Parts: sequence; structure tokens; C-alpha cells
Amino acid sequence: MNVFDELSWRGLVHQVSDADKVRGYFATPGRTAYCGFDPTAPSLHVGNMVPLISLLRLQRAGHRPIFLAGGGTGLIGDPSGKDAERQLQSMERIGASLAKIRAQVERIFGGSVWIENNADWLLSLSAIGLLRDVGKHFTVNWMMAKDSVKTRIAREDVGISYTEFSYMILQAYDFCHLAEAHGCLLQIGGSDQWGNITAGTELIRRKLGLEAFAMTFPLITTADGKKFGKSEKGAIYLDPEMTPPADFHNFWMLTDDRDVIRFMKYFTFLTQEEIGEYERAVAERPELREAQGRLAAEVTRMVHGEEVLAGIERAHAARFGGGASSAEELYAAVRGSAPSVEYAELPDVPQMLVDLGFAPSKGKAKEFLKQGAVKINNAVFSELTFAPAPGDLMGGDAFLLAMGRKKLGLVRLKA
Repeated sequence: MNVFDELSWRGLVHQVSDADKVRGYFATPGRTAYCGFDPTAPSLHVGNMVPLISLLRLQRAGHRPIFLAGGGTGLIGDPSGKDAERQLQSMERIGASLAKIRAQVERIFGGSVWIENNADWLLSLSAIGLLRDVGKHFTVNWMMAKDSVKTRIAREDVGISYTEFSYMILQAYDFCHLAEAHGCLLQIGGSDQWGNITAGTELIRRKLGLEAFAMTFPLITTADGKKFGKSEKGAIYLDPEMTPPADFHNFWMLTDDRDVIRFMKYFTFLTQEEIGEYERAVAERPELREAQGRLAAEVTRMVHGEEVLAGIERAHAARFGGGASSAEELYAAVRGSAPSVEYAELPDVPQMLVDLGFAPSKGKAKEFLKQGAVKINNAVFSELTFAPAPGDLMGGDAFLLAMGRKKLGLVRLKA
């Protein structure tokens, strides 16, 4: 199957400059396409996974995708989808973020991935060179018609700086550079990037006399209308220190039945036939949540690896499947995957529940204690304070703290 057709049946083609020509572009093996990622945080998040996995789909189909790291554009900040100016970041912070992001991308691609950094060409541009060689190809009228600019100009209280107004020119220059240097004539991205991407196709037409193409993915929302990628604790990151792998896995396990098949198409490499089987399972036996389990397994394996996934699944079986007959067995199953907190001096139990993210406030945590919803080392606990005896500590320094059926963490004592 032509990879464009695969992206289409998966529901991943939202806007495309010319569907027939893009399909034709991919009819020849070894075609180059790219997607840019600015380091707005020291980790990618699940919202970045659609374009990232799509690059991997292109690679598996025999093409040559480029992951473009925004070491240069990250110094400016993309106004697309933002109500206010971004806080400018230092080069040191961007460099540190890119190092972490590179490791995440290499894991997902299995180590074989083409990464470019636009700092390599943008930082050597002079202001005069940019204005003469790039800026002359754009009219202010044309730039102001783009949604990312119009939205901000319409808000007199915020407006848009010349810095962020110029962002689309830099992104267009990236596309032109990759077209000239590597024959890359397709850029992909989120739906909010349409204006920036088409600025690049226009620059390539004017400067190089070539026809380039644009394609965007749909904005992903959940069945209840919420933006995809957030949990009660905030964004779901690929970095295990920012989002523990168990929380990452649980995020996918909690997918609504109305969303799970769509998300399997977006985020996994399962075939149409396999996904069709899970669609029937959701309709006939939704209580088993088979599709959610497969979705969580596929994405967690891709991001964190087989060994981490196996540990999470052992912990899940021990916690919910009756696989653990004692606190010690449960600790052995979850010690590498459960969220944890560490203290030199133990606070009260409500504070521990808040620190683990199990309760929104100490007042709410006290209510959970009164209701008998809190357990320490598998035993119901209702007191405000807990002073562990040596026999209560597993591994010499930790005990289990659970709230309800789904929240289980470790409390560790500093030596």
C-alpha cells in the first residue's frame, strides 16, 4: 500500500496541498519528507507522537524521513496556536532539551533515524541575508492572512511581536534549505502548522522553481471534546522522569471506548484486520478492555522498551489480577514502575497522598482516610500519621501507599 493511502485510512490526513501528487511522490521509494519539532520542553509529549510515528511509518515504507530539531527556531518561538508570546529560552537550555529529545527519538526509531538541527544553518544567517534572500519573497499582506498571525493581531491586549511574526519565514527557509540540500519536497505537521508549511512551499516555488507539498494531521480531541494528551497531573511526557512509565501506560489504559479504535489507528502499527478485531471486541465485550490493553502495550513498548512494559504488566497483574498474595510480592512487582516519593523525615499521610498525586489536597486526602480508601502495605490505614517499624520497610527503605483500586505508590526513606 502507498504510504499516503495508509495514512489516509488511519484518518491522519487532514489537509494536503495536492493528494494525487503526494500519492505520486510516494510511489517512488526513497522519497524524503520532514517534520520539525521545537524543544519547548526537555521532552516530547504524547501530542508529538502522531507526527513522530508518521515519520517512522514513512521509514518503514522505504522512504527517508527527517526529524528536524528546532535548535534555531526554538530560540524564537512559534506563535501558532498560542494566545501570548512564548518565554524566550537560552541556547544552553535548548541544547540540553534537544539532547534528551534525541535519545527519545532514537529509542522509538530503534536507533536508525535521520536527524537534522536547523541551528546548523539558521544561526549563520545574517539579518541582511535573511531580508534580501528570504524576506523579499513574502508580502506582509500574505503573512497577515495566516491564521497564526490573524488570531494574535485580533487580540489588541496581546498582539504579536516582530520576532514571532517572522517565525514562518524561518520555517519556510528550513523547508527551502532541505529541498535544496536533500531533495526534500514534502513537509508534514500538525493542523496548526498549515500556514507555516505552505509558506515553505511558496518560497521553494519562488526561489528554486520547484513544486513542494504540504500535509497536516488532524487536531486530536477525545470523545468528550477535550484536547488529547493531558491527565489530571498535566501533560503526558515521553521522559520517564517527567511522566513515570506506569503513569504513561495507565494514560492509555484509561482511553474511552469511543476513542480507543481511532487511537489504535493513530498510534500503533496494527493492521486494518487486527484493528477490526479489536473494534468487534469493544462492541461485544467492552468490560474486558482488550483494545485499551493492546493500545497501552504497543505505545509503552515503543516509547519505553519491552523490559519496562513487562515490569508494568507484572505490576498491573499483581495489583488488579490477584497475582500478589502479600505486600512483599506486590512490592517486588511494582518497585521499578510505581510512582514514588522520598523523604528524610516522613510528613503526615495526607501530605504523602498529595505528593504522590493521589489526592488534590490534604483535606480530600483526610476524607479518603476516613472512608477506608487508603492502604499501607496492603492493609487499610485510617490514621493521620504513620511511623514505620523496621519490619514495615521493604527493600530496607520503602513501604507501599495505595489509594483506591488504581493508585499505588512507594514512599521511600532517605538514608
